[in-house]
Formats: sequence, C-alpha cells, structure tokens
Amino acid sequence: MCIGPPPSSQSYLLGDRLIEVAQRTGAQAIHPGYGFLSERAWFARAVREAGLVFVGPPAEAIEAMGSKTDARQLAIRAGVPVVPGTTEALRDADEAMAIAESFGFPVLLKAAAGGGGKGMRVVRERHELAAALGSAQREAKNAFGDDAVYIEKYLDGPRHVEIQVLADMHGTVLHLGERECSLQRRHQKMVEEAPSPAVSPALRARMGETAVAAARAAGYVNAGTCEFLLDRDGSFYFLEMNTRIQVEHPVTELVMGLDLVQWQLRIAAGERLPFEQKSFEPRGWAIECRITSEDPGNGFLPSTGRITHLHLPSGPGVRWDGGIEDGSEVGLHYDPMLAKLIVHAPTRALAIARMERALRELVIDGVETSRGFHLRLLAHPDVRSGDISIQWLEAHLAELTSAPPHEETVRLAAIAAALAAQHDRGLTSDTAHAARRDGTLEGWRAVARREGLRT
Repeated sequence: MCIGPPPSSQSYLLGDRLIEVAQRTGAQAIHPGYGFLSERAWFARAVREAGLVFVGPPAEAIEAMGSKTDARQLAIRAGVPVVPGTTEALRDADEAMAIAESFGFPVLLKAAAGGGGKGMRVVRERHELAAALGSAQREAKNAFGDDAVYIEKYLDGPRHVEIQVLADMHGTVLHLGERECSLQRRHQKMVEEAPSPAVSPALRARMGETAVAAARAAGYVNAGTCEFLLDRDGSFYFLEMNTRIQVEHPVTELVMGLDLVQWQLRIAAGERLPFEQKSFEPRGWAIECRITSEDPGNGFLPSTGRITHLHLPSGPGVRWDGGIEDGSEVGLHYDPMLAKLIVHAPTRALAIARMERALRELVIDGVETSRGFHLRLLAHPDVRSGDISIQWLEAHLAELTSAPPHEETVRLAAIAAALAAQHDRGLTSDTAHAARRDGTLEGWRAVARREGLRT
C-alpha cells in the first residue's frame, strides 16, 4: 500500500496513515520495524486504541525507557549500575560546570530523548563546556523536538556490550546473551558480533541478570535490548534500553538458534515463552557487517544512484538481509544501510574468515558502498584479536580509509582489466596465456601493463 511520497515526514512518520492502512487491509497487528515510529509511545498507544496489536512493548514501557534520564532513574531504583551522572536535564552552563568538576573531565553530554549519537558531545576541557552544551541542545531540539541534555562521566576505552531480552505477557523475562557493538563511527555501529570476546560465562550471567531486572522494572513485554558500557576492569554500567528489535538481532539469532522476530509475533499474539534461562548458551560465533551506500574514501558521504549489478555471497553460514536488487534506486530520503551481511561459524577466527570470503564475493555496482572498508577493518590485527573499544574505530579511521585495497581485490581487478583488453582487442598474447596458466597477480598485471592499462 502506498502510504505517501518518499520523504518520511509525509509517509513513515504519519502514524494515523499507517493505522488507516492497517484497518483498510484487515491487518490485525502492526510491526514497527527498528526505525521511524518503533520507539514512540504515542504510536504504540494509538495502535492499541485503534483495536490493533502493536508488535512491541506497551506504551507505558516505551515511556519508562524513552527518556534516558527517566531510564537512569528507573535503573537506579532497580539496583542496576549506571555511569555516574545526572538523572535530570541540565538547566544551564553553570550547573553543567559544577557537576562536571565534581566528576572531573572528560565528561559526556547526551540528549535525554536521543539516540544514534545525536545531541552527544565529549567535553575534555572546562573552557569547551558551555559551547558544547549549546550545540548539543540545538542538535537535540532539531532531531527529537526536545532540547533536554544531561551529563555523565566519560569513560576512556570501554566496550559497548548489549544484552538481548525477551519477555512475554505472563511474567517470563529471559536474556539471550550479549552482542559486542564497539566498532562504531560517530556512535553508529558498523560491525556487531555475538558473543563478545571480552565476556566470560560468569560476566554474561551477571550482565544478563541486570538486564532482566531493568526490563522487569519497566514492565517490559516483547523483544528489547539493554545497552551497557563494559570497562576494562570488568565493571559494567547501564546506558539505556532500546524498546524495539535491533538491527543486529541476526547475530543473536544465529548463536542462540532462535528467530527473534517470529517470537515477537508469537508474544504479541499472547503466547508464553516455553524456554528456561539455562537453555540459552551461545553456540559458535556470528558477525554482522552493515553494508551502507557511503563512500569511506570521501568522508563516508552518502552515495546515490541505481544498482546496476548485484551479486550476493552464498554458501554455508552466510545470511543476507537486504533491501536492494538489480535496478533499485538508492536516494537520500532514508538511512544509507542497504543490507546486513551476517555469517556464523564454530569459532571467531573462522567467522572472520567466512565474513572476508563473503565480502569478497559481494558485488554491488552503481553506488559506492562500505564493502571494501569492512574488508580492511576485519584485516586489522586489533580487530582480529578482539582488542577494541568504542573509541577504537575513530582513532584508526584515517589509516583504514587510506589503506590500499585488499590484495585479492587488486588481483581480481588486474584479471578483469586484462581479460577486458583481450576481449575488446582480440589479443592472444603469450603473456596472457602464461598469466592464465599460473594465475599470479604479476602475470595478470603484465598483461594489463602491456595493453597500457593502469592497475
């Protein structure tokens, strides 16, 4: 059903329009996905009042966790550890300065109604605080219609680890282990994996119990995620709860053997969770790369155009959750994520190797994508060893975006250039025959150089 023109303000953000379409088509429920209105309490309430089922938590739970300051207060009452900071919005720069000096710099300013890094500023020196507060408030107002900003102590070098929870309408609340989400650029996740290389079974149990406590305190139902900062000493702190399914849910599905979206629908239909907590232990390792229409070599600027050729990877343990096909138009109206590429393997090392192979198989022509960047990222020794933090990617961005292409990519490009030259000019040179026999990079480069082609 067409719900409006491409701009989201005229389509996907119009709750009344969505409810009208649901009623007109005889739908029983609305699944909000993981964007747009998925965490808007007013929409969940409107769906319920229209006699439809909202496939997600009740509006009251969304409200309880929708404001980060309210969520912090709820977490504190439930005995859940939080990063030292305020539980109410800052009134002015003087109040912010007094609190920051009590913590000690650096500090972090965060939008109370925010997410995705909007309205967030790291302040390392006291003279930067007033300007940063004003900037954060303006961005928060533009992004969320609410300029409330609060302050936290800034932790250097923590990991971003989140716990998946699942709760039914009958009082059962379970956790499904953790996801490692530390590889972020501007607070946007780029790679996720499950389990985390930094989480032991004992720590997983403690973090999981904490997430379940937070979910119970909010009266939570359906699928949700509790986000934590994990410090190097093993301490962890509650950040917020995402009251929806997460983009990275497939890595949990693959290691836990459970279809989370199916269970969202079953819970919404009133079913009981037939599992016990002890049933859930991660099996193997899963990694997800977000394939976006961005140009990493040009500051990750969005890339638009038509998909002229799409070749998907395949084979055991490879999953593609995509929203594109040959001929798809990629515009500027929506998030640049084109698809998620997910792999599963018995070990982390094998999962990385499988992801590298899948990325090399993936071909998307017509727009620039993050594919090559992901290959360089996974080849880095720190990523391979799991020695990362939420600040790691920003610190290594320059070297990753300026790194030469992967050797296999260069070899394939040289082969393609040489074969194209032969095809176009009818060449049957001895060099080409020799290159075909041994398949070496230098052999194919020789063919390309002979024909005046750059490689």
